[in-house]
Amino acid sequence: MRAAPTILHLDMDAFFAAAEQASKPSLRGKPVVVGGLGPRGVVATASYEARRFGVHSAMPMGQARRLAPNAAYLVPRFAFYRAISGQVMELLGRLSPLVEPLSLDEAFVDLEAGGLAGDSAGARAVGERLRRDILATTGLTGSVGLAGSKMLAKIASEEAKPDGLVLIEPGTERELLGPRSVRIIPGVGPATGEHLRRAGITTVAEVVEAGEDELVRLLGRSHGAGLYRMALGHDDRPVVAERDAKSVSVEDTFDVDLHDRLRIRLEVERLAERCVARLRGSGHSGRTIVLKVRRYDFSTLTRSETLRGPTDDPVVVREAAGRLLDLVDTTGGVRLLGVGVSGLADYTQEDLFAQAEAGTGAGAGAGQPETPAPDLAAGEATGVPAGEEPVPPAPPTATETAERRWSPGHDVRHAVHGAGWVQGSGLGRVTVRFEEPGSAPGRVRTFAVDDPDLTPSDPLPLVPGGATGAVA
Repeated sequence: MRAAPTILHLDMDAFFAAAEQASKPSLRGKPVVVGGLGPRGVVATASYEARRFGVHSAMPMGQARRLAPNAAYLVPRFAFYRAISGQVMELLGRLSPLVEPLSLDEAFVDLEAGGLAGDSAGARAVGERLRRDILATTGLTGSVGLAGSKMLAKIASEEAKPDGLVLIEPGTERELLGPRSVRIIPGVGPATGEHLRRAGITTVAEVVEAGEDELVRLLGRSHGAGLYRMALGHDDRPVVAERDAKSVSVEDTFDVDLHDRLRIRLEVERLAERCVARLRGSGHSGRTIVLKVRRYDFSTLTRSETLRGPTDDPVVVREAAGRLLDLVDTTGGVRLLGVGVSGLADYTQEDLFAQAEAGTGAGAGAGQPETPAPDLAAGEATGVPAGEEPVPPAPPTATETAERRWSPGHDVRHAVHGAGWVQGSGLGRVTVRFEEPGSAPGRVRTFAVDDPDLTPSDPLPLVPGGATGAVA
């Protein structure tokens, strides 16, 4: 624990939804939900107005629609969010060389390493200035927590939401944590929390009262000892500027369960190609190929094959994923598929082509019994849920292709009416609201989906001269 609150945690407020409200004047102050809009989509972010109805992140979109039927439901614009995130991270980088991003909208900063704060007053001044700079640069708000450890700084930023700053003075940790639920401690999830509840431990104070020996007995030496230290407020984890990727993976959730074995294999091959493209983009290769299959009954299976050395060859990855698929029973249907590569390295083993032949190179996961396994990490480090890229059950018609291009919330430009965004589309028509970030709420007009005067457009900056992003 530090003697001064020089670890800062920034968490942007309802980031995706707030960015949409800022870019669409007609949605300001209204419930907005961002996520996958297909039958199996999930909520990525809900505005604070939507949260009052009980909508929250990771909730199935169908349930969100039942809770808040009058909210605006929008498809994410990830390129836009990344551009804004880049601006925020640049501001954090000016404070310290030690910035640890956790996602697009969240990061730790070591102010001590930046030499900007040595006491509570200095730390508070830095935090308040950062909040002002973020608002001026992006038009959005963020909440700041300051403390002597990462755990407490994150707790403080949660207390500060929305659009606030909370500083926890070193020495007050025990008093602050005591009455809180044990779930506030990092590493205590639903399973551990339930295990402790059955033992009569529900608050942080009760964790301390139980003592380290009892926690070790209940949870094992490593987890029990670590939990006891955290409950006392002791968290010596440093802010780490560079965090090595452990795996690269991609996955798709399908609107309709896949039953055709050939179609399933083609989807696995397509995912393998995408995974390799992402692998190469990160400058890595990998030794272990992982296949993930979620079946019709929500049971999730993984299979893995470890190669003799790291590769970034799409043929090797594709054929390894195909061999793993042969080990999985897809009878009854498949709702999700994923392909990943782990055991990453920054070099490639050349002599791997023999492993692409069927029946060779099977690794530790091959031939294992089919047992449920945890999910692979989906997509990039943004906390985005699976289901954002639904795959149609059959090739679309020309009309369907035109309609699908107009995703709700995405930007367009009309030759006569100017910039706007898609409110919805269907039956050969698309409805657009014409407004810009700095304008008054705009008018709504409807066009044919193939109107030559209407084209997709890049997002407009929220602040003049600010970040934009290509249409996601």
